[in-house]
Amino acid sequence: MSPAVYLSLLVVLLCHLRVGAGSYVLRNQAEWSPDTTLTMMSQSYEDKCDVVMNLNASDRCAFVKNTSDCSMEDGFINYIKVAFCLLPTNLTPLVITLCIIWLLFLFVILGLTASKFFCPNLSAISTSLHLTHNVAGVTFLALGNGAPDIFSAMAAFSNPHTAGLAVGALFGAGIFVTTVVAGSVALVKPFAVASRPFLRDVTFYMVAVFWTFVMLYRGTTTLKETLGYLSLYVIYVLTVIISAYIYNRQKHSLTSSDRSVTRIPAEFHSSESSDDDVPCLLDGSIQQDYESEYRPLLPYSETTTHILLNALNPVDGRKWRRKSWRWRALKVLKTPIEVLLLLCIPVVDPDKEDKNWRRPLNCIHLITSPLVCVLTFQSGIYGTYMIKGEFPLWLLTLLLGFFLSSIVFCTTTNDCPPRYHSLFSLLGFVVSAVLISAAASEVVSLLHMLGVVLSLSNTVLGLTLLAWGNSIGDCFSDITIARQGYPRMAISACFGGIIFNMVFGVGLGCLVQIYKTHSYVQFEVEGLLTWILAGSLGLSLVLSFVIVPICRFHLGRPYGIFLLVFYVVFLVIALLTEFGEIHIV
Repeated sequence: MSPAVYLSLLVVLLCHLRVGAGSYVLRNQAEWSPDTTLTMMSQSYEDKCDVVMNLNASDRCAFVKNTSDCSMEDGFINYIKVAFCLLPTNLTPLVITLCIIWLLFLFVILGLTASKFFCPNLSAISTSLHLTHNVAGVTFLALGNGAPDIFSAMAAFSNPHTAGLAVGALFGAGIFVTTVVAGSVALVKPFAVASRPFLRDVTFYMVAVFWTFVMLYRGTTTLKETLGYLSLYVIYVLTVIISAYIYNRQKHSLTSSDRSVTRIPAEFHSSESSDDDVPCLLDGSIQQDYESEYRPLLPYSETTTHILLNALNPVDGRKWRRKSWRWRALKVLKTPIEVLLLLCIPVVDPDKEDKNWRRPLNCIHLITSPLVCVLTFQSGIYGTYMIKGEFPLWLLTLLLGFFLSSIVFCTTTNDCPPRYHSLFSLLGFVVSAVLISAAASEVVSLLHMLGVVLSLSNTVLGLTLLAWGNSIGDCFSDITIARQGYPRMAISACFGGIIFNMVFGVGLGCLVQIYKTHSYVQFEVEGLLTWILAGSLGLSLVLSFVIVPICRFHLGRPYGIFLLVFYVVFLVIALLTEFGEIHIV
């Protein structure tokens, strides 16, 4: 699905929902009187912001300003006030259109920060810690791939009214990845899935979904239950490590017993091979060969200015000439964002000889990175903080950054990275995590505003816009990996990574809420749609758990078509439930 098609689908869907919401408002305005409006505004401290669409257009701005529920704590912008108070009422569709464009822009920031900065720095940290491939894959790599989902869930759980966004996004992304992405992989490259890793991942995912369903059904969860829920992923990681250890022992015993056999039998290899598939190694070797081909024969030294300009150039000229016009157009749109991120976030690449050491840019990072953290952490609450009421915190951070930058610049050279260069990966990890968290908070606040304006529940926004936005990158990357001849790696990413998103998205969100309120967490379940969402995800996993072994673990095109049809049916039922066509009698 191209970005143009994706944008068109969003616009068509939202326009349709807007028409339905408008008719709903017109029907209710006939029953609304000025006295009712005044009474409601006088009792605004007890009201929810969702009822603003039941008011006359002239009264909405005053209601939003006088209602505490309409003031979002997280996020830099109060989008509800923007929608109802910034422009006249007749220009509200224009405001919604601009907000949708800004939403797509935020998704681009999330994707670029996670893929270009967060994941590479996590890979460098795991390399510095000498972690095995299996441990790095189910911990750091899973965190890097699921960062947008996890931070979006944590931001949504920070407010009880937006918790439905987290539930809808995590369950919706789970259904999307395990049906659309997995089905697309089976359509693109039919293959035989690794049996034991597949059954292991699906089993743990079903346990996580069932546990989440129980918490939603009860409506509450305590600190002990949340810690037990998080320990589920620890058990999963230990299972992966133990299974990989057993597989390696069996592999070693086979090779030592028969020296003449140069390959492991195919049926044995298919059972656990996905545990050892490491895309980062493949990418690293290809990258090294690619760079060595264009390496100059005679050594030369670049000037500091030239190094800085090259480091801030996100466009590869050789790749630019090979790519299509669509890729070039998208690259032009993303280039300003990438340049700003390159100025703020350092990246350490252990696969390169110089480990991506860029002396002038890395010295700038010592100034910009701490400053960005201060200005964006927790929606910028420390940006105006004054030390003892006199000295601004951001100015102190700026001065310390200049001091450290001067020391590093004077004690290092352009050609040789310093011994402490690996610490820049930790700095890049922290900054990229703060930026992803800030962008996720903006996404949640913006989606909450769209839910209020379009009279939609947070759950349906989570399972559609938020889930699609966070999962579309996984869809493209997994399909690309499958086309390159690694379908097992792609299907492992579909089921293995989503477990991490589910457990840590819900678990960390609950921990943050428990820390803020000093009590147990309460879930506001939004009716039948939540149970349809949880039941559909559980049903898809059960069907995969039954159908794949019946097909002898061969994922072909019929299975891919079945998964795509399943998602379309689920989406239709979810939307019909949201619009009241399907309801409990």
